[in-house]
Amino acid sequence: MRNPPFTMFGPPITFLGVDACDLDDPAGYADADVVILGAPLDGGTTYRSGARFGPSAVRQACYLPQDGSRPSLALRVDALKDLKVYDAGDVALYSGDIARSVEQIEAAVFKIAASGAVPIVLGGDHTIAWPDHTGVARHFGFGRVAMIHFDAHADTGDSQFGSLIAHGTPMRRLLESGALRGDRFLQIGLRGYWPDEPILEWMAQQRIRSFEMTEIVERGLDDCLTEAADIALDDCEGVFLSVDIDVVDPGAAPGTGTPEPGGLSPRQLLDAVRRLCYELPVLGLDLVEVSPPLDHADVTALLGNRVILEALSAIARRRKDQRDGTAWDRHEPLLHGRGADEQLSRIASGRVRGHTHTAGEGH
Repeated sequence: MRNPPFTMFGPPITFLGVDACDLDDPAGYADADVVILGAPLDGGTTYRSGARFGPSAVRQACYLPQDGSRPSLALRVDALKDLKVYDAGDVALYSGDIARSVEQIEAAVFKIAASGAVPIVLGGDHTIAWPDHTGVARHFGFGRVAMIHFDAHADTGDSQFGSLIAHGTPMRRLLESGALRGDRFLQIGLRGYWPDEPILEWMAQQRIRSFEMTEIVERGLDDCLTEAADIALDDCEGVFLSVDIDVVDPGAAPGTGTPEPGGLSPRQLLDAVRRLCYELPVLGLDLVEVSPPLDHADVTALLGNRVILEALSAIARRRKDQRDGTAWDRHEPLLHGRGADEQLSRIASGRVRGHTHTAGEGH
């Protein structure tokens, strides 16, 4: 690791031990595929705070060494080695000046996007989605970057307690600015008892596509993701993923400020992020609302860490397949091609006790 990065709340470490970089020294990350950035802001919360500690927790939430290597069993890549991944540390933010903070975050994200790297931003509360997406859109063009937004809440409020800048308003600010088109804004996992009817009417006028959990349960998450991906790629350069950890049921991810029962499972979120980052040109991503003071046994931080790893691994596999003309086979057994083919052949033919197989039988 190069010189330790600046981090506001926690040890000066990088995400799982990748090399550090300084955004003021473009030569230091000129070869970057991905740059990770911390945005430790929770001044936009309206209920329980603590997400300012999220970047530090997500960076180190793993039982394996901080050695800059994580081979993916499923995708057969080591994203932290196959990609050039740097960690720029945290943006130095003063939570008492939220307007200045969002300007600083936007400037930092723009630097990363303009360098040709994919910015991955560790929040922080969801206020940061406004500057995160805007920073990417400044490079690729306003209205040219779709968003797929995982969240229990729509975050399309006009104001909260008299403030236009809050974690319940970033998506309205994005749409009002023109950085994001309403008809290329897809929301996954909404549920509960907010927003109210006037906000829902405004959302409909913007042609937002919102998948509430009842629809997801009835149709299946894969079907909804297919629809969202098809819309997102139409007339856009690529996609920004904004992942609020409260899209997951709080029974599995309790460390968040506004928990809403009845969400996705961790498995569903990880599979969804992996799929989208493999199938779509992802231009940026943020992970928000991980609040370590509210967590239990680090389970929410661990999930946040794995969301980032799934995204990185899928991006690495997508680039490998594009380069080599290969394709990731989701049905391939874990040990296929690893010296176990004879045993797998015996299982497939039914020659191993406890395994039966007949022609045409499903797996």
